[in-house]
Amino acid sequence: MTTGHVGRTYQDSTPWWPQPPRPREGAPDVIVVVLDDVGFGSLGCYGSEIATPAIDGLAANGLRYTNFHVTPLCSPTRASLLTGRNHHAVGMSLLSNADSGFPGKRGAITHRAATIAEVLRDTGYNTYALGKWHVAPMDQTSAIGPYDQWPLGRGFDRYYGFLEGISDQFHPELVQDNHRAEPPKTPEEGYHLTEDLVDRAIAYISDHKSVGPGKPYLLYLALGAGHAPHQAPEEYLRRYRGRYDEGWDVIRQRRHARQLDLGITPPGTALAPRNDGVRPWAELSGEEREVAARLQESFAAMLEHTDAHLARLLAHLERIGTRQDTLIVLLSDNGASQEGGALGNTNSIAYENGDVVSHADNYARLDEIGGPRCHGNYPWGWAQAGNTPLKRYKQNTHAGGVRAPLIVNWPRQIAGSGVRAQFHHVIDVTPTILDIVGTEMPATYRGLAQLPVHGTSMRYTFAHAKAPTRRATQYFEMYGHRAIWHEGWKAVAYHERGTSYDDDRWELYHLDDDFSECHDLAAERPDVLHELIGRWWSEADRYDVFPLDDRNFAERAAKYHSAASPRRRRSFVLFPEMSRIPGGVAPLIYDRSYRVDAHVRLGDGDEGVLISQGDVNGGHVLYVAGGRLHYEYNHQGTRYRVSGEGPVPPGDRVLSMIFTRTGPCQGIATLAVDGRPTGGKLPLTTARYLIGWQGLVLGRDALSPVSWDYPRGFPFTGTIDRVLIELDDAIPEGVHESFD
Repeated sequence: MTTGHVGRTYQDSTPWWPQPPRPREGAPDVIVVVLDDVGFGSLGCYGSEIATPAIDGLAANGLRYTNFHVTPLCSPTRASLLTGRNHHAVGMSLLSNADSGFPGKRGAITHRAATIAEVLRDTGYNTYALGKWHVAPMDQTSAIGPYDQWPLGRGFDRYYGFLEGISDQFHPELVQDNHRAEPPKTPEEGYHLTEDLVDRAIAYISDHKSVGPGKPYLLYLALGAGHAPHQAPEEYLRRYRGRYDEGWDVIRQRRHARQLDLGITPPGTALAPRNDGVRPWAELSGEEREVAARLQESFAAMLEHTDAHLARLLAHLERIGTRQDTLIVLLSDNGASQEGGALGNTNSIAYENGDVVSHADNYARLDEIGGPRCHGNYPWGWAQAGNTPLKRYKQNTHAGGVRAPLIVNWPRQIAGSGVRAQFHHVIDVTPTILDIVGTEMPATYRGLAQLPVHGTSMRYTFAHAKAPTRRATQYFEMYGHRAIWHEGWKAVAYHERGTSYDDDRWELYHLDDDFSECHDLAAERPDVLHELIGRWWSEADRYDVFPLDDRNFAERAAKYHSAASPRRRRSFVLFPEMSRIPGGVAPLIYDRSYRVDAHVRLGDGDEGVLISQGDVNGGHVLYVAGGRLHYEYNHQGTRYRVSGEGPVPPGDRVLSMIFTRTGPCQGIATLAVDGRPTGGKLPLTTARYLIGWQGLVLGRDALSPVSWDYPRGFPFTGTIDRVLIELDDAIPEGVHESFD
């Protein structure tokens, strides 16, 4: 409603200015810190020996939650965290890498579920997002968008980070706001993603408080740590040399004892037995122990390094005088990762393709673990230690996958420290923040009727340690694993991929008396179990869980693409001025025939990369060096190389690589100049679902290199006019539905 008046001149007019939205008096600045794959027992304040003094300090002057739960996977947890709704209901059953064609499996957050950033921005907050996003469909992350699921499309004013679910910490594929960006330094100059993200956080806050000191902000800081690859600066890696030679059995027992001493676990809590496939440390060979210990050292180093940079952020808040009025919420998105396998893993693409990295290959890379040449992930034994005292891991609905650390720190309102044991879930975080800010999710947002908020504010726990929980029921589902918590009881079913769901065995635990899910009461209380199973089916129907789907994300990502996805095309014309094409949009060359034709102009001595896709884990690159044409296919660290026999003459040329599929995941690569074979046929093994994490670029091999056979980047010194990629019509079984 306006109170001004417009007359014929300014003398007989009354000016009026619209009032911008303002949050209620005393609304705090809000920082939400999301750690990745950091299990319940991995932080110092939750019983770990890993040095996390900054995080421990937040706990020492705030609240630690011991009965806080998340979904078993990253994108679903982030979707629930940002919206306050259950992940299937908003369309994020699994990861944002595929749209499986069902309402709960879109790989994107429906606009019928406004995010906390959208609501707070309309309330008068500035909103900033940093780090991992992974809630935008991967085939919508190129330069042509659409951008409505990018951070700026979901309520954030500024963004700097990576859109994928995984990032090389030394060579990230960065996005700033709505465009691709390059890291400001190289690893040789000391670059690491965590430091860069915290630098940006400090810059955003400094800009904000310099210009609008009375206006609050929301800062969403989603770090890469401790998702694989576990990478840290050398000085941090050295700090942990030899620290894990005692093995996971000893470390897990120590953490369990410390958790009991800290009051993180109730008296009498049992240490869960080893998960299936976890061998006693004493049974490992000497070399196996070396590799396993080194992989855990790199995780610990990464986590301590992250903590050190969080300390910088907290110190900055103190220096500018805003620390007391800043609400900090720190959590992990799921339990520790089982994706390293039984022996550990030095190539994460191998895992996604369903392959195992041999011990011999792991051991050969021992000295590279933790650095820029290796994408490492620890073995199952260390993952279970990360989840102490619980069983199973990330992806599972047992406690090891879904019980996570949560710390809430707000000096102005929360005095001293405390432990809170009320059952809560990640969908409760947004309602808590909205409660504190003094606003609600709107019933309609941008003209769309909104889903109801499924979560409950946790604010009642701040001042009342013993208050009964205000939650009654929470379901869980991932890859067919199912669970439900109801009034202190939990029913859970572990699902073997590819088997009938009817064959799954349901277990029953009374969590009020059995923190670590060690005492199965299914046989003793079939009445309770039957009631909970029925309740799970009801909740699953209510929140769009169906149909159940146990296929892995790489299989789904290779199979399903939206009607507008560039991946439905079989012919691509690429121009050298383009920005990097992310992996989720790059031509789908997996396990099929294809050809690459680079139209170039060469002078005497010109050389460099023509086209590259991928990273140290895997990829392929076509380049000119020493006057000859070369091609390298990096298959999960096994490198196939072929070189032309004759020199490439100067002038306008078409430099080609033709790959002919000869069988499942295998074929022959042939090089040609102006359509004439130049020698060098190469039999090679190809990827089933993923070739590498990083995307496709022309004229250089930037970021994490596909090949070690040329200088960093190796920019092409000639002129690229265009590069053509033609994909064969024959689509291998398992991906054909993408192209119906």
